[in-house]
Amino acid sequence: MENPAHGVDAAALMSLLPSRPRLLAVGEPTHGDETLLALRNELFVRLVEQQGYRCVAIESDCLKGLVVDDHVTTGAGDLDEVMEGGFSHGAGAWRGNRELVRWLRAYNAGRPAAERVRFAGFDAPLEMTGAGSPRQALTALHAYLAAHMDTGVRADVLDRLLGPDERWADGGAMLDPSRSIGRSDAAGRLRLLADDLAALLGAHAPELVAATSREAWERACLYARTAIGLLRYHARMADTAPGRADAMMGLRDAMMAANLLALAERGPTLVHAHNRHLQRHRSTVLLGGLRVDWWSAGAQLTARLGGAYAFVATAVGTIRHHGVGDPPPNTVEGLLHALPGDRFLVAGRELDGAGLVPRDSPWYGYLPLGPADLTGSDALCYVRDLPPG
Repeated sequence: MENPAHGVDAAALMSLLPSRPRLLAVGEPTHGDETLLALRNELFVRLVEQQGYRCVAIESDCLKGLVVDDHVTTGAGDLDEVMEGGFSHGAGAWRGNRELVRWLRAYNAGRPAAERVRFAGFDAPLEMTGAGSPRQALTALHAYLAAHMDTGVRADVLDRLLGPDERWADGGAMLDPSRSIGRSDAAGRLRLLADDLAALLGAHAPELVAATSREAWERACLYARTAIGLLRYHARMADTAPGRADAMMGLRDAMMAANLLALAERGPTLVHAHNRHLQRHRSTVLLGGLRVDWWSAGAQLTARLGGAYAFVATAVGTIRHHGVGDPPPNTVEGLLHALPGDRFLVAGRELDGAGLVPRDSPWYGYLPLGPADLTGSDALCYVRDLPPG
């Protein structure tokens, strides 16, 4: 049988796709690995240079990402400060992300605005241990509107309803709904006000874009999506009904999908996140023995964009320093492990997935692929081993 594998480069990747997608997403099975981040950077650099992609979006706080975007497009801020304040989930400490930001700034230097590559975080302001306050997004949205019209809402009223940010950021609310303020009277009032402000933003779009700029209006739309999404998420945190965790994960990925749809409207965008968020089928994970199921951002994007969304799933053979040895032959990783090469791209639809079963991982930080990923992705990227460091 002819070897179906291709080298990991931009030209080979595009040859596996029917056309250039508006959103081209590359997943990863574990966060923070420098080998995978370096591989992502190699691909993204060539896709920018050869295929005209003009935005890089990663799984990080969408509001913090504005700091990085300002830096790579204008040079604003010191790189150390940008890496510290422009990322969530600890991603600013990863060497691969620092190198990506450095390259984006160097690429953009001296180029006209229309040719610069933008940066975006597309995750909500959430962590596994809690959710952020809607203050930043809601007050920024209000300030943008109040500069041009009577919103019917006073800033001091918003401040009083929001209260101390610590009330929103209580990590205990993730496991104990009674500790969440998401269904308090103040939170309910804020949800209505956020909805009213978002409605004004849409209804007055023509005059607001003319008075400010399309970019300023789009940033206000990001504030609106984030404020409304966070308030919905906090309301779910306070819910005691069955399926609470499923609903929270689904809301997070819905916020991811909405941010990526907005980026796709702006231009061709490269996306990087965990496979579970980008896959086309329903996602499942075990959190402390609890099975959580939700529709991933990738599934939602597929429903809306069809072929304008493409997904490349990344699979890993071994991570020996975390106890992940050679994959069993009847798994997706085992099937790929039998092919020659240390890293390669392959179209999963060209492989025989009969009889494959999900791989078990002895390390909680690594989530293997499943049989559905063979046909549910446009291509697979395989890396045989992830060394320490």
